[in-house]
Amino acid sequence: MIDIEAPPLKGYRLPRSIIAYAVWAYHRFALNLRDVEDLLAGRGVQVSYETIRAWVARFGPQFAACIRRDRPAAADKWHVDEVVISIRGRKHCAHKGLNNRAEASHRHARRREKIMGRFKSPRQAQRFLSVHDKTATLFRPKRHRLTAASYRHARADAFSLWADFAAEITA
Repeated sequence: MIDIEAPPLKGYRLPRSIIAYAVWAYHRFALNLRDVEDLLAGRGVQVSYETIRAWVARFGPQFAACIRRDRPAAADKWHVDEVVISIRGRKHCAHKGLNNRAEASHRHARRREKIMGRFKSPRQAQRFLSVHDKTATLFRPKRHRLTAASYRHARADAFSLWADFAAEITA
């Protein structure tokens, strides 16, 4: 997936494929910035976790916008559930609600929230979750509803789209 020969983005010393890989790994797996730094180091790319943080903040919304643009529009029905996140130790709502099936959809965001040491502000939570939601949707098709061949095809399509989006991003 990492193409070292790809030209770098203007103002960046590393190719866009490495930047795209770092942003993808951060949002696709429950990894922290230092884990992504280790992944890249294992592939021979020396970059600090602060640089990866800057890439995620800079290019994550661009990837999310590309995914959002190419996805079909949302349905007319919206379902509200009782998810509650804590910011600086305070919860937005005192009522936790019933344990329903909708809570399972937040499992990945909850795992990431725990790894990040909780969200520090509503803005940080919104910024992260807006990108994470689009990336997770692209790379986590409903596997239980697909045959193995269909799942492999969906995964290949997702990687192909990600490569196209990486070619589109600009500095």
